[in-house]
Amino acid sequence: MEPIQQHEGLVYPINRSNIDTDQIIPKQFLKRIERQGFGQFLFYNWRFHDDGTPREDFSLNNPVYEAASILVAGENFGCGSSREHAPWALQDFGFRVIIAPSFADIFYNNCSKNGILPIALKQEEVEAIMTAAESSSYHLTADLEAQRVYDNQGFEASFDITSYMREMLLNGWDEISVTLTHEDKISQFEAARG
Repeated sequence: MEPIQQHEGLVYPINRSNIDTDQIIPKQFLKRIERQGFGQFLFYNWRFHDDGTPREDFSLNNPVYEAASILVAGENFGCGSSREHAPWALQDFGFRVIIAPSFADIFYNNCSKNGILPIALKQEEVEAIMTAAESSSYHLTADLEAQRVYDNQGFEASFDITSYMREMLLNGWDEISVTLTHEDKISQFEAARG
């Protein structure tokens, strides 16, 4: 995975609460076994008509947000089923950071295991980001080392993250990579067991 120390990016606002994993990536697109290629199906039922043509009324289809890499949403983001395909779709589309007042637990953990930084902020902080991103092309910086997000207009907020998740994201590690940091001890154990 790609490490995240600091990420600066265009913010895409989706002002909805309780966005579940079936809305993020509908079940009919879960047939792939590799992690790539899911981005094209992100928010599919909201982004496209039944015939597959883009909906002009869905904001992610607006060229203004084409290069967005930070998503800000309402509370309880990623609720529903525990499908890991949801963070795969978000990442494949280009999102590296997701900001919301709260996340579903399994989704939150799946994000960090797949190289996405999930940031829970206070409701009023999320609303400030949402308002700024809805009114103009708005950029934020997420600084994982300092555990804060900020813009160049004076907004700043801090966030909490477990030390384990922080270390994984800072180093670009998945759980296998973490295990391999103890390779010498694993080898010693194996040698002692014959």
